[in-house]
Amino acid sequence: MTTQIFQVSTLYGTATLAAALDSGCFGPADRRVLLVCNNTATPETTPAPDTMPGFERLSERFDEVLSYNEAIFPFHPGGWAPRPDDLPLWERYLRHEWRLGTDDVELAVESIQVNPSLGLAQIFTGAPVTVYADGLMSYGPTRNKIDPLVGTRVDRVLHLDLVPGLAPLLLTEFDVPGEIVPTQAFTKVLAELAPLGDGLPEPTGSALLLGQYLSALDILTAEEEDALHLRMLRGAVALGHTSVVFKPHPAAPAGFTRSLEEEAERLGAELTVLHTPVLAEVAYQRMRPALVVGCFSTALFTATALYGLPVARVGTELLLERLAPYENSNRVPVTVVDALLPEVGDADAVAARRQSMDVEALGALVRAVGFAMQPKILPGLRRETEEYLARNPGPRTMRYFKRRRLTSLALPGGVPAQLAFIPRNATVRRVARRARSLGRAVAAEQGRFR
Repeated sequence: MTTQIFQVSTLYGTATLAAALDSGCFGPADRRVLLVCNNTATPETTPAPDTMPGFERLSERFDEVLSYNEAIFPFHPGGWAPRPDDLPLWERYLRHEWRLGTDDVELAVESIQVNPSLGLAQIFTGAPVTVYADGLMSYGPTRNKIDPLVGTRVDRVLHLDLVPGLAPLLLTEFDVPGEIVPTQAFTKVLAELAPLGDGLPEPTGSALLLGQYLSALDILTAEEEDALHLRMLRGAVALGHTSVVFKPHPAAPAGFTRSLEEEAERLGAELTVLHTPVLAEVAYQRMRPALVVGCFSTALFTATALYGLPVARVGTELLLERLAPYENSNRVPVTVVDALLPEVGDADAVAARRQSMDVEALGALVRAVGFAMQPKILPGLRRETEEYLARNPGPRTMRYFKRRRLTSLALPGGVPAQLAFIPRNATVRRVARRARSLGRAVAAEQGRFR
């Protein structure tokens, strides 16, 4: 007997798996289990994916729906990891709870580098693993170094073709191939959810603004995110859209929309706040917006790649500067959006749906950024990154890199050429460390006598 376990934490991910199953991406199995994980900060008060409109239709592809939160209660799915010595005990427990018996288990998980996906892969030792990616992060490097006992069991990365021609970097350190979930299968699945979008505005050619709630990730302050939403509104109105719909992030507080409503009134625009908890793609099908504006949401690319809608970006230059540390996993999504999509203030580019660079150039940029983010995971990209940076000097390229990062990695664009030997010189580094240590000691001593 073979049981396939599909782990999901979002309705979007569930739709991706449904499309993969419909298109034959998974082999036959005696039983298919959909394992729902609520990874939000407070899962006790936040609706799980299986409570979202449309989930029941998607779940018909599976034999059973189980809750990972219930199985490991009172632990949090994202914060708990099984101790190595307890792995056999947890496998025995989950096999009993989920009635797996002695079945062969196959896993399909998201975000293998973190829990709960990593924990599941560790518990079911020896089970083959498929990683599915439903967003732009699959184009970036693996965010953490993965134990080879897990990484070598991953047989593929299933992903949507959001940027045709761009290959994912995720798990390439284990030579894991990428496999595309057919776009037609995905849009067909989303079409099943479109009738469930009750409460959506009628098609009127409105502009649709996508909120992301970046302040919850400590990327922006609440005030800066509010200003970002205002930029979206002003940009859409400046392009001639007097009817605007704002789709806030599901976790965003209601107060986030007050300033938007006031600004819309000042600008003479009609603003509708979309409180219906549906996927952005359902809104695309039901509303057919004339323009979609966002920061770096994956939904910007589903709008243009899947539905042929005009899109525009806002605020990526601030995000490129603000993301910290440099290896923040949002960096590649921000880079891809900034490099390809037109800025909302560039009316000609938005109207012409003009991309800023071709996909081949984007691929070279993404690999260079990926190496700078994770040089220990992707050491084979060093030479290519050095050549890319040497060929592409200037502010347009340097906006995607930090000079301090380039210097620490001894890459072009860091310190001036005449001082390029410094990062590689062990003696200079040792003296610098000693100087910093003495500086901290002096500062501490001065503070003690104040």
